[in-house]
Amino acid sequence: MALVCLTDFEEYAKEHLSKATWDYYAAGADECCTRDDNLLAYKRIRLRPRVLRDVSVSDTRTTVQGTEIGFPVGIAPTAFHCLAWHEGEVATARATEALNTCYITSTYSTCSVEEIVAAAPGGYRWFQLYVYRDRKLSEQIVQRVEALGYKALVLTVDVPYTGKRRNDIRNQFKLPPHLKVKNFDGVFQQETGAPEDYGIPANTLDPSISWKDVYWLQSITRLPIIIKGILTKEDAELAVEHGVQGIIVSNHGGRQLDGGPATIDALSEIVDTVQGRIEIYLDGGIRTGSDVLKALALGAKCVFIGRPAVWGLAYKGEEGVREVLQILNDEFRLSMALSGCRNVAEINRNLIQFSRL
Repeated sequence: MALVCLTDFEEYAKEHLSKATWDYYAAGADECCTRDDNLLAYKRIRLRPRVLRDVSVSDTRTTVQGTEIGFPVGIAPTAFHCLAWHEGEVATARATEALNTCYITSTYSTCSVEEIVAAAPGGYRWFQLYVYRDRKLSEQIVQRVEALGYKALVLTVDVPYTGKRRNDIRNQFKLPPHLKVKNFDGVFQQETGAPEDYGIPANTLDPSISWKDVYWLQSITRLPIIIKGILTKEDAELAVEHGVQGIIVSNHGGRQLDGGPATIDALSEIVDTVQGRIEIYLDGGIRTGSDVLKALALGAKCVFIGRPAVWGLAYKGEEGVREVLQILNDEFRLSMALSGCRNVAEINRNLIQFSRL
C-alpha cells in the first residue's frame, strides 16, 4: 500500500524497528506532555483562506542565511540514523541534496562529518554543536566542519543535562556495538561498563554553558551561529544582543523539559521581540504541509523535521527521506494555493486564527 502522508511512515517505522530503537526515537521526557502538545498545538490553529487569487503558478522557494532552498522544510539534527537504516546520515544527506534543502547534521551522527560531505558534496549543510567540558573537543569539531564547507553552526542550548526519557531507562538503551558516535571515534577511551550518555561517556556535556560561550564560539569560527532551544522572548532578545545570526525555536522534540510550551505556541512572542533583526526557524510537531504554512504565517523563515526523517529512513533509506520531504513539499504547495498564496512572500499572520476550542 502506498504511503501517502507522514503518519503512514510513522506507522511503518513503528512496525519495523526494534522496540528499543522505536522507543528511543519516539521518546519524550517524563510524561511526554510537551512532546504531545507539539502536535496538538497545530490543531488549535485555523487558516483563513483567501480565494479568487489566481494560484495557477506557485513558488515554494525561500532563502535561509542568504542561500536559496527549494522549499522551507529542512532536516533537524537527529542522532543515530544508522539505527534506522544501514547507510544512516549518508542517506539523509543525499536525500536533502536531491531536494535542495538544508540538512543540520547532528554531533551524535553514526556517520562522520567527512563521510556525509563525501556522499553529498553539493548539499547545503549546517552542523549542530554541543559544548563539552573539554572545550578542545568542541573547538576541534568546529574547525573540521568549517574546513569541510558546512555553512553554519547550530548551538544547542537546552541540554545542560539530559532529560529523563523513561523508556530509554527501562530499555537500558545503548548504541549497539557495531555503531559509534563517529565524529568522536577514538577520542574517548571508554572503559567497558563505564556509565554512558547516548554513546558518549557520562558527564561530558558542560552544564556551566552560558551566554559567554556564544562569544567564545564567535572567537574560534567565522561561521554564522544559530541558537537552537530558545522558547522565550527574554532569551530571544539576549540572542540578538549577543550577535547570533538565527534562532531555532525548539523544545528538543519534548525530550528535555516536560511542561514547556509547544514550539508553535512559543513562536509568536519570539517573532514579535526579534522584529526581523535575525532569522527565526522552528522545529517540533511538523507533520503536514499546512503545519508548515501555519509556522511561516506566524513568522518562521523555515521549519525543520526530526522524527519524520527517521521514519523515512526506516522505510527505504535515502528514497524514504526523499518521499517524506516531497510529500511535505507537495502538501505545502497545495495548502499555499488553497489559502490564496502564490509564493512564500505572500504568507503572513492574516492567514491565521486561533481556535476557541
